[in-house]
Amino acid sequence: MRTRGAWILVLILLVTALDAHAQFDPKKVCRIVDGHMSFTLDTRWNAAQRKEITRMFALDSALLANAFALKPLIRDSSNVWKTRKIDANHIELSVVPGKTAVKDGSKDKIFLLDDKWINYESGYEMESVPYGVNRLTRNSIIQLSGNRLRFFLPGQKSAKKVYLSGTFNAWSTLQTPMVPCDSGWNVTITLRPGKYAYKYIIDGKWSNDSYNKLREDDKNAGYNNIFYCYNHKFVLNGYPNARNVVVSASFNDWNPKELRMIRFQGSWILSMYLREGTHAYKFVVDGEWITDPANKVTRPDGKGNLNSFLGIGDTLFFTLKGYPNAGKVVVSGNFNAWNHEELGMNKTRGGWQLPYVLAAGNYEYKFIVDGTWITDPNNPYTVGLGDITNSYLAVKPNYWFRLDQHSDADKVIVTGIFNNWNTQDYRMELRQGTWWFPISLRPGKYTYKFIVDNKWILDPANPLWEDNEYGTGNSVLWIEP
Repeated sequence: MRTRGAWILVLILLVTALDAHAQFDPKKVCRIVDGHMSFTLDTRWNAAQRKEITRMFALDSALLANAFALKPLIRDSSNVWKTRKIDANHIELSVVPGKTAVKDGSKDKIFLLDDKWINYESGYEMESVPYGVNRLTRNSIIQLSGNRLRFFLPGQKSAKKVYLSGTFNAWSTLQTPMVPCDSGWNVTITLRPGKYAYKYIIDGKWSNDSYNKLREDDKNAGYNNIFYCYNHKFVLNGYPNARNVVVSASFNDWNPKELRMIRFQGSWILSMYLREGTHAYKFVVDGEWITDPANKVTRPDGKGNLNSFLGIGDTLFFTLKGYPNAGKVVVSGNFNAWNHEELGMNKTRGGWQLPYVLAAGNYEYKFIVDGTWITDPNNPYTVGLGDITNSYLAVKPNYWFRLDQHSDADKVIVTGIFNNWNTQDYRMELRQGTWWFPISLRPGKYTYKFIVDNKWILDPANPLWEDNEYGTGNSVLWIEP
């Protein structure tokens, strides 16, 4: 006969088992997000419960162990996974789209491609380069209208399958098949202007473009080919007897030899990629520096010379109201190396204005009114202290920091790894009881905190956080590509 204690023990074990299975409701633990698996893990699960998870979903036990250890990127036999802490008790484990794990050490297989095998860069990173010109010995890449590019791989007539893989398709091994033509293989794709890396996959073997002289290390004793999708053409008409014409500009540190133009149908031309923003430039004709005769936009360089200017992207307007009696007003900022002569503003009926093009990012600036430096009186966002206080501008912000329930605070600052944890910059604005601050951030992970009247706090509206060296934690923000 069983004792009362034995029955109690059996009952406890049964309830524990039922509770464990209740926690493993597939709808609560596993879900599909954009076609990829995502798991919500509970840090309170015991060893038996974790083992049941690996059995139920056919997960590698090492994968699960690394997930609970919050390893940021994990590779199992077939996928690359990322982790993030949702709250104090839960972790999200999800497949990284576009990446699969390396299955063996052979380069002759179709596989991708961890960060040690291919020099992987997101499109955002590839577009951050200031300029670029292709170096092709044959037209293996032709840019058509509307940012369409035709890739051509000559020969390889005995190949059965050829794919184009690169940063434009997250190094996919199947997404961009090429089609056979009379003299090789080709495919046409549409891209945004920028810099891209690529390779060919010919019957399962990775291959480079031998007609492209631009290359970068792929971090595995090989290289990726590089090309640029163009968005600008420099044209200088005339000068039929010139022997050497070069574009020299702010984006290439005014190098007078690098960007040589070619003679074409009575003009000198140079097609290239230029990053968004405003660029100063000149032509150098057989050693003589000239502004662009076809461009009426010229500005002084502060050294007694004039430069031509062009803008790539959307135009914004710096505006200063008032100051009708001022003789000269200039805008100066970190976007033009704080040049105090270059960007003279135009007088308007209500004040002063200057159209200007800036790429997405965070900038500092001031106005100079008849030699006196002032912050923008109509911009509530500032950085710095005292005489070095500057106005702050976020162009195309992709995130707004927000803090509620502290409307009685005198000063609120947001700080994090994006500004080296500066305790004075990035002062937030109070609007209708809520503190706000705009920012433009590149894709990635950021840790941050708010400083409310000198008191550091986590973001109460953000459940994501991680421990820090002080034991007080940091809020975590993920900016997706």
